[in-house]
Amino acid sequence: MTPADAPIWVSIIGNFGFPIAITIYLFVRFEKKLGELEKVITNLSEAIKNLTIKHK
Repeated sequence: MTPADAPIWVSIIGNFGFPIAITIYLFVRFEKKLGELEKVITNLSEAIKNLTIKHK
């Protein structure tokens, strides 16, 4: 990379850096929410299984 290429890279980072940062942030938040959702679904499944066993 030469000094003449620097404005091109600054432009690329300026145009794409913010959307990439937001995407990574949202993926991290989404991953946490999926983990919580998985726990809730597992608990619900076990509760349904326990109710089904008690009624037999």
